[in-house]
Amino acid sequence: MELPWNLACIVLLSFSCWGLDWESDRNFMSAAGPLTHDLLHNLSSPLGNQGSNFVAGDKDMYVCLQPLPTFLLEYFRSVHARKVTHYKVFLPWAQLLPTGSSKKPDEKTVQCYRRLLEAIRTAQLQPLVVLHHQTLPTSAIRGREVFADLFADYAAFAFQSFGDLVEIWFTFSDLEEVITELPHQESRSSHLQTLTDAHRKVYEIYHKKYTSQGGKLSVVLCVEVLPDLLLEPSTSLLAKDAVDFLSLDLYYECQKEASLLQELSKLQTIEPKVKVFIFSLKLQDCPFTRKNPAGLLFSLLEAINKNQVLTIGLDINIFLSCSSSSKESRSCSLTDALTLPATREQDLKTAVGFSPPSSAFWRVWETFANQSRAERDAFLQDAFPEGFLWGVSTGAFNVEGGWAEDGRGASVWDRFMAQKANKGQATPEVASDSYHKVDSDVALLRGLRAQVYKFSISWSRIFPSGHGPSPSPQGVAYYNKLIDSLLDSHIKPMATLFHWDLPQALQDHGGWQNESVVDAFLDYAAFCFSTFGDRVKLWVTFHEPWVMSYAGYGTGQHAPGISDPGVASFKVAHLVLKAHAKAWHHYNSHHRSQQQGCVGIVLNSDWAEPLSPDSLEDLRASERFLHFMLGWFAHPIFVNGDYPAALKAQIQQINKQCPRPVAQLPEFTEAEKQLLKGSADFLGLSHYTSHLVSKAQQDTCIPSYDTIGGFSQHVDPAWPQTSSPWIHVVPWGIRRLLRFVSLEYTRGKVPIYLAGNGMPIRESENQLDDFLRVDYFNQYINEVLKAVKQDSVDVRSYVARSLLDGFEGPSGYSQRFGLYHVNFNDSSKPRTPRRSAYFFTSIIEKNGFLTKVVKRLPPPSTANLPAKIRALNFPSEVPSKSKVIWEKFSNEPKFERDLFYHGTFQDDFLWGVSSSAYQIEGAWDADGKGPSIWDNFTHTPGNNVKDNANGDIACDSYNQLDADLNMLRALKVKAYRFSISWSRIFPTGRKSSLNKYGVNYYNRLIDGLVASNISPMVTLFHWDLPQALQDIGGWENPSLIELFNSYADFCFQTFGDRVKFWMTFNEPTYQAWLGYGSGDFPPNVKDPGWAPYRVGHALIKAHARAYHTYDEKYRQEQKGVISLSLSAHWAEPKSPEVPRDVEAADRMLQFSLGWFAHPIFRNGDYPDAMKWKVGNRSELQHLATSRLPSFTEEEKRYIRATADVFCLNTYSSRIVRHTTPRLNPPSYEDDQETIEEEDPSWPSTAMNRAAAWGMRRLLNWIKEEYGDIPIYVTENGVGLTNPKVEDTERIFYHKTYINEALKAYRLDGVDLRGYAAWSLMDNFEWLNGYTVKFGLYHVDFNNVNRPRTARASARYYTEVITNNGMPLPREDEFLYGQFPEGFIWSAASAAYQIEGAWRADGKGLSIWDTFAHTPLKVANNDNGDVACDSYHKIAEDVVALQNLGVSHYRFSISWTRVLPDGTTKFINDAGLNYYVRLIDALLAANIKPQVTIYHWDLPQALQDVGGWENETIVQRFKEYAEVLFQRLGDKVKFWITLNEPFVIANQGYGYGTAAPGISFRPGTAPYIAGHNLIKAHAEAWHLYNDKYRTRQGGVISITISSDWAEPRNPSNQEDVEAARRYVQFMGGWFAHPIFKNGDYNEVMKTRIRDRSLAAGLNKSRLPEFTESEKRRIKGTYDFFGFNHYTTVLAYNLDYDSKISSFDADRGVASITDRTWPDSGSFWLKMTPFGFRRILNWLKKEYNNPPIYVTENGVSQRGETSLKDTARIYYLRSYINEALKAVQDKVDLRGYTVWSVMDNFEWATGFAERFGLHFVNYTDPSLPRIPKASAKVYASIAQCNGFPDPAAGPHPCLQPDAEPTVGPMREEKVQFLGLTLAATDAQTALYILFFLVLLGVCGVALLSYVHCKLSKQRKTQPGQQELSPISSF
Repeated sequence: MELPWNLACIVLLSFSCWGLDWESDRNFMSAAGPLTHDLLHNLSSPLGNQGSNFVAGDKDMYVCLQPLPTFLLEYFRSVHARKVTHYKVFLPWAQLLPTGSSKKPDEKTVQCYRRLLEAIRTAQLQPLVVLHHQTLPTSAIRGREVFADLFADYAAFAFQSFGDLVEIWFTFSDLEEVITELPHQESRSSHLQTLTDAHRKVYEIYHKKYTSQGGKLSVVLCVEVLPDLLLEPSTSLLAKDAVDFLSLDLYYECQKEASLLQELSKLQTIEPKVKVFIFSLKLQDCPFTRKNPAGLLFSLLEAINKNQVLTIGLDINIFLSCSSSSKESRSCSLTDALTLPATREQDLKTAVGFSPPSSAFWRVWETFANQSRAERDAFLQDAFPEGFLWGVSTGAFNVEGGWAEDGRGASVWDRFMAQKANKGQATPEVASDSYHKVDSDVALLRGLRAQVYKFSISWSRIFPSGHGPSPSPQGVAYYNKLIDSLLDSHIKPMATLFHWDLPQALQDHGGWQNESVVDAFLDYAAFCFSTFGDRVKLWVTFHEPWVMSYAGYGTGQHAPGISDPGVASFKVAHLVLKAHAKAWHHYNSHHRSQQQGCVGIVLNSDWAEPLSPDSLEDLRASERFLHFMLGWFAHPIFVNGDYPAALKAQIQQINKQCPRPVAQLPEFTEAEKQLLKGSADFLGLSHYTSHLVSKAQQDTCIPSYDTIGGFSQHVDPAWPQTSSPWIHVVPWGIRRLLRFVSLEYTRGKVPIYLAGNGMPIRESENQLDDFLRVDYFNQYINEVLKAVKQDSVDVRSYVARSLLDGFEGPSGYSQRFGLYHVNFNDSSKPRTPRRSAYFFTSIIEKNGFLTKVVKRLPPPSTANLPAKIRALNFPSEVPSKSKVIWEKFSNEPKFERDLFYHGTFQDDFLWGVSSSAYQIEGAWDADGKGPSIWDNFTHTPGNNVKDNANGDIACDSYNQLDADLNMLRALKVKAYRFSISWSRIFPTGRKSSLNKYGVNYYNRLIDGLVASNISPMVTLFHWDLPQALQDIGGWENPSLIELFNSYADFCFQTFGDRVKFWMTFNEPTYQAWLGYGSGDFPPNVKDPGWAPYRVGHALIKAHARAYHTYDEKYRQEQKGVISLSLSAHWAEPKSPEVPRDVEAADRMLQFSLGWFAHPIFRNGDYPDAMKWKVGNRSELQHLATSRLPSFTEEEKRYIRATADVFCLNTYSSRIVRHTTPRLNPPSYEDDQETIEEEDPSWPSTAMNRAAAWGMRRLLNWIKEEYGDIPIYVTENGVGLTNPKVEDTERIFYHKTYINEALKAYRLDGVDLRGYAAWSLMDNFEWLNGYTVKFGLYHVDFNNVNRPRTARASARYYTEVITNNGMPLPREDEFLYGQFPEGFIWSAASAAYQIEGAWRADGKGLSIWDTFAHTPLKVANNDNGDVACDSYHKIAEDVVALQNLGVSHYRFSISWTRVLPDGTTKFINDAGLNYYVRLIDALLAANIKPQVTIYHWDLPQALQDVGGWENETIVQRFKEYAEVLFQRLGDKVKFWITLNEPFVIANQGYGYGTAAPGISFRPGTAPYIAGHNLIKAHAEAWHLYNDKYRTRQGGVISITISSDWAEPRNPSNQEDVEAARRYVQFMGGWFAHPIFKNGDYNEVMKTRIRDRSLAAGLNKSRLPEFTESEKRRIKGTYDFFGFNHYTTVLAYNLDYDSKISSFDADRGVASITDRTWPDSGSFWLKMTPFGFRRILNWLKKEYNNPPIYVTENGVSQRGETSLKDTARIYYLRSYINEALKAVQDKVDLRGYTVWSVMDNFEWATGFAERFGLHFVNYTDPSLPRIPKASAKVYASIAQCNGFPDPAAGPHPCLQPDAEPTVGPMREEKVQFLGLTLAATDAQTALYILFFLVLLGVCGVALLSYVHCKLSKQRKTQPGQQELSPISSF
């Protein structure tokens, strides 16, 4: 029987194992078993049934009992002898775990099954183990979730117990049987779902923890239920996603072969193709089974073969007969007559013995076909050639987002996914938001050390319609910025022109099926070459065009979603090839000679391995597969200009076989072939996976890719599956593919750039520890290395896919390809490195796989390290001469103090970041490290560390060196300041305990820094004293001085060849006081009066000792510098004019900074202020000697000048005043005799308030105190409790502090050489534990991997480093020039704010009269009853206007002064007469009136009937306007209907902060009021237009106000949209209906409607205009009146839908930049840049209407000086921005300053002064006195702009001899010998009075100062009697 069975096995292998490579060396699985009681009975009984068959379905399964039958081993060997390879074993769950818990197994049963499995293995069989077959434990019959968890627990137990013996597992063998055991109250579908969940959990557990040796897992399914399972996504995973192969229970009706075909055909629906194991074969109606088993076998296999089912194994129980012939002999044999027919045997031999032709594919096949698995997978330890390029890739539509930003046109993906969005699918609208994150993404690349970045250009971002000639400037600017940033970071850009995202506008005309797209692409490519080609040297025309042709136009799975595989797919490819060739030739002809770049194409291809290696047809199909996938595009370009012959022949053949053509392959003309051939400088290749390929069945004419190609694709179930259904891990395929490409296409003449390789992980997997991807890269890159080194393939690059997670087409964001994880749930889209990122960096650094050889590179130059300093040899005075700093700065006005300064630092300025060992390293007891005092402290209960935190792990930097280096490179820092852990180097603190592992860690860190061109700045001691040294007294033991020196000496010797910047101690003040004084820090010594001084004394001597060691032994060779880091807050005297407070401030600095700085940087001794105070207080405490130790003269000389530079740590400031504290108990703090406080107005942080200006003053103080010494700021940063990556507060902190440092450097001459931010990342913050975050990088301490994510502040700090400071942006440079001729200069006011006379001459009450007389409505109980009394001061107002040199005056008319009750029932002529007189006076002065009809002062009578909420007001306003047109229109030619309707509606009817003060309907009232305001304006406009314009010849419009809004974080799409929304809701609310389409803007309509519906309303709260109203409103303007004051930073804020208000609808919160100068109004920051931007926005949004700025100005509070510097700054800068807007082609016609004079500022009363004239409200005559700004504004108006001073004096700047026109006829008066007009004389009198008053005050002040100085001189001798020299 042996020969027939062997032949049968050959048949099995030939028919059922095409190309089977299940770990390559395994054969077809022929399975028997399991053991049953019947079988054991037959085997044990000599007289048993001979030849009794058994099947797997027997119910009486054998349950293992010890001892095992002695004959089992013999039986198993007999089975194996019959070529059976596997044996089934059914585990009994209930017996193994009787209680259901894996914690209480039945050990005897477990041991029994182990022995059974061992016996099977001994017989050389492989066990097939089923976890559950029948009888559930009672604990499992409880419910769905309980069952799944219990089963998973049981499975894990089984894997653990038997996994070393079992490689193939099945969860269930009979699902229906298990279902019957579950509770009957639930449905079958529910039970099935329960079993599915259980199986899925087990599958995940197995593959996560137990598959290291290549095991597999499946579940047995009945063929009949398979279609039902596949229909349900929830259960389909049983057949594909959660099984390693498909296992079937199969019934075979021998009489009906069709039945088997029918069953097997169901398997064809499973995608991707899976391999099948027939677990159980059951026969029906097979009478010839006993007679002709061979016929049965062949019939079965033929049926399988017809369906091309990949069968990997078969149950052969039906062919076995097992019995016992004697007590000694028990065996199984095959049934008789199982022989191989001769004809089939010959067929087989023919199939096996073919001779392959000599094509490239066959040559590759011959090379690798006979490799053993060991040979194939052998790892090559070698490196790539020098110059090999390493990179990463992205695609525009995958990552950019910004889908509609800055005019970008829609792409096919936008349309395609928008249609899918209705089904809940993700869209690419924001994606990874890379459009806003150039800096962030380039930082990621720097961190990776990538050498090339392959990105694609979005065609529709450059040409929104797909066609030129006008590109989008913003789109071009984006790619320019990206390319420039890459080059700045030494990264080569590889630009892809087309990555599947065709402009939708082109697709609308046929897309790639329309021949015209070829020329459109050529135009686009030509533009890109000419625009970017000077910097881009690697171009890719098309990325993976096969994907677009196949999935975009073939299957329709990709955009544009066309399913036409036979025609469209080939036509698209045809046009793509022609477009590519034309683009290449264009570059070749027009750009190559100058740009010297390369142009290629990136093609993707899988490798094709024949399913059956012995099948000639499968081999041919595999080759054909490659020609269809790769050759389709490669052959025309790289071979002969035409498609591969195999492809053309196959299409021709299939078209012949079918009644009508299945595919249409276009043909190239001869000219086109010549154009195509050789049209690439390189072949870019993308590769991800491989396939098993077989010949397809030729029985269908339905077009599909596989059908047309004549092949079928399969996968080996042994290949590891990734989260993507189409990517299996087959590393060896890439080597074979590269070899094929080299032989077939490039042939050694054209280089290959591997431009895409990677694998995704699931969204649900561990997002950071992507060990599977690491393994993937490791194997694939090694195979590429083999291709290069062993096969001589010319591969020039490896580009990993992808840099970061992105939008992956139809799979949305579920497939994560990124080396960096993107959190798509966070609007900031933060990027966090995965493990694979660090792995890839290690490959780049090694250029392959050789062990990294550490090259001791020379360290980067450290910013001109200074020569040894010369210290001052005399002590500081008391108070020190540095008090000049307070004299210089303390009386600075806040505006001048805080004004932002633009400039840069010196070129070699050293930018860095800081950290310290204990705070970040962790590994507290790893690799022999000894404990430090902080280890001991944090492990001691009651230590006061928040949350009982410790530094045991901290940031785990000891184990995360790659992560730390990644961050540092990303930041672009030039230096990294870190500390060495003394106890990691010397565990006991002594050199004798040297720990080589610790030394190795720091060597690796330093080497990594140097390799990254980052200078190490090393602190030797940062508070973490070895506990062993503390045990002998710590720093109070003098022996520590030498021990520290020994440690320092070792560090200098070991690391000094690379470290050139040393700091001995960090902040010794804190070590001495907190560690030995207050006892808050370890070693917790509480001795506040003595120990700090003793410890400080020892630290100074230890520092000096280490310094001299370096100076004498190492400096000459190592050429470094050494110092120590000292810390101080700035001390600002509480009262700078009080000398005692100045002394106190100086004393605070001497006690903190001078304690250590004075001995080292001055005279070797403590500062006199310190010696004096401690000495005197010690004497008062009746002590014999001072508590402050003294140095000997020798020690002073030794200590003096022991620092090369001054290192400063500073964070905040203190306001200091003198106090007399208690004498006892003695304390270092009390010795200072100061009280410190913070100003509550300073910005708060987690630990200190920020007072940036203190930085400048402190740096100046150091310069004054210690000479012009080089200074390095070694720590400066801010702690926040908010852990988020959006850390705007930290940005403001660094921005302001660095700017103050810049002022010190640039303006004050401080020799500042470097700045290091604290800190690199969040860390252990001492007593605050992990609650306070200082990091530029966020660290997730809840994650064991401690992932680091860049905060917004990291991006900002990198920007500062890149700019080397804060240079003035070009757009902010002052522009000299003039406004257009005829430009209008005006000044403004408003009736209620200036007129007063609130009840005079019949005036009626307005809502502001009522509001201002209502308690608590207006600040200080002010009102406008009198205001500036302009009703009675027309002449004075006109004089003020003349002072300003304006040509126009904008004022408003009081409705109630003309119509007291708001109606035309009574017209108040007295009121009207006031305006007539005012207008006449203006015209007489040659000043034209600009009249505002309504400026917020509605008649109270109208408000009483609803005001602006009552629609009748539209008619009332129209009637009021007509009165004005009639009575004033002959003289007024410039009308404004309404002023700032936004304020009227929102503040008056929403917030209630303005009249009429309504706030109880914030979600409806503002919109109703706004609705009526718009209609009222329209009616007034039409009235004037229809009735008065022709006669009067004026213009009329509306004034709309709006702030500009910048996104809080410009790299956050959500913030960008919030900023846009802010402006649309403010300015666009009223502008859009009037200036655009008669209706509200879409943003408002959509948001308010959606929120209204979400709140349960049936319609929007925003009223709707009728169509006729829209037509009437649209275009009701002659110009755009615009009021603007300030800018905000906006960000998204989601309100609950229940909240109904304007703010909630807008969904925006706003903040302001801390560097923007303040004003007198909380809402107004000086932001000139916003003025230009919003003017340009108006131009773009409303088609460039004529714009008149009708208000712009700034307020001040407490203004007493006429020198209003801040207002001058505001006006000059804002008006200059307006001039730039004119240069931008904004149609700006005029500018109006707010305001003529100080006035009533609404709810703030008179506290805020906007006026260019000062109004003295305490003077009953209310004089208008010009401020300095009035003269400046008059000058600007007179010059019509800003004449360039470089052109010499401009005539406009020459003072006029005398005014030519007076305001009116006034009588002249004599004044001081001059003849003046009365108003001029009055003004002169006021000025004279003011000057006299000023003189008197000055004389008084001088007298006081003189007296004060005289007294001081008299008291000084007495003070000197208490000289510090006399004290001890």
